[in-house]
Amino acid sequence: MTLKKRETMLVCAGRSKKYCQGSVNPVIQRASSIVFETVEQKNIAMQKRGERELFYGRRGTLTHFSFQDAMAELEGGAGCVLYPCGAAAISNAILSFVKTGDTVLMTAGSYEPTQAFSNQILNNFGVSTCYFDPMIGNKIIDLVKENTRVLFLEAPSSITMEVPDIPAIVKAARRVNKEIVIMLDNTWSAGVLFKALEHDIDISIQSGTKYILGHSDAMIGTAVANARCWKQLRERSYLMGQMVDADTAYMASRGLRTLGVRLLQHEKSSIKIAHWLAERSEVFRVNHPALPGTSGHVHFMRDFTGSSGLFSFVLKQTLSQSQLAHYLDHFSLFHMAYSWGGFESLILANQANELNAIRPVGAVDFTGTLVRLHIGLEDVDDLIADLEAGFKRI
Repeated sequence: MTLKKRETMLVCAGRSKKYCQGSVNPVIQRASSIVFETVEQKNIAMQKRGERELFYGRRGTLTHFSFQDAMAELEGGAGCVLYPCGAAAISNAILSFVKTGDTVLMTAGSYEPTQAFSNQILNNFGVSTCYFDPMIGNKIIDLVKENTRVLFLEAPSSITMEVPDIPAIVKAARRVNKEIVIMLDNTWSAGVLFKALEHDIDISIQSGTKYILGHSDAMIGTAVANARCWKQLRERSYLMGQMVDADTAYMASRGLRTLGVRLLQHEKSSIKIAHWLAERSEVFRVNHPALPGTSGHVHFMRDFTGSSGLFSFVLKQTLSQSQLAHYLDHFSLFHMAYSWGGFESLILANQANELNAIRPVGAVDFTGTLVRLHIGLEDVDDLIADLEAGFKRI
């Protein structure tokens, strides 16, 4: 029977008898050296070393193969490379395809460390980065050149949450440069709310630290590639020493089993809170892809099958540093922390000038304080009460 429903795939993917060996979950196989009984066995392993065949610990064990198979199945790819964190997945995926003299086209709404990597590391290697407004649509055609090797997207945009017209961007870019490699930071959708490879994207990248692991206690990155890019991504990432330990791969595999129900709750609670915030007199705008006022909402409704728990809102006033501290320091349920995607609710804030400093293209159209929320799995009414108390403090 072919499994097509998302929740069923999340429970079953990667759980073959070969990987589970009689247990419900895949075995945890920790290994550096793999022992061969015969020269013939060693030679076969050498020939198939990139094809989920036990060869050497850095190539993976049954634990890694199980999770990689699951991710490739879930995202519809030819294979999945594992990395120690999301930033490693992004940087090594790009490095796997560029050379000196190439240009990377990157959305200006991308994750700040992605931009820092491009500006500092790629620039030192003679690879230039050209940033574009995430809402550029098919006008991307004016920026794609013969030496444009990678087009890097993120949906929604980090912090400001615009949803780009990905099909229009991809179609226009390929019209000019058929060899371009198109990558997407697909972390917000956990790889299941937006099917990147079905939209002609070559590589779907995630910080599995967020929703896949889901408990804020480990880190992993994933990159699922189509058949055109799979072998090059796999081999060059291997040459750059990218790997994860078996225990983290096991935890990520286990996280998949509850991802469906967790995402449903993140979505339900985040949308309720977003609507509540939109009615508050203190709020200038709510940046949530599921709300009509968010830039690219129509693209979200067309291309995504659901929402996760990360969004932002903008206050009408710009808080002073003392006001901001008084506001953030006294929440009961919302905690200040980087990352997101776990069971706990989080809060951080940025001023408009701070965002403009890291947003090379595309004006951030507000003057107040932006607050980013991750809505966890707590009772939504308790979270609203915590946010309401915060408004009273300012």
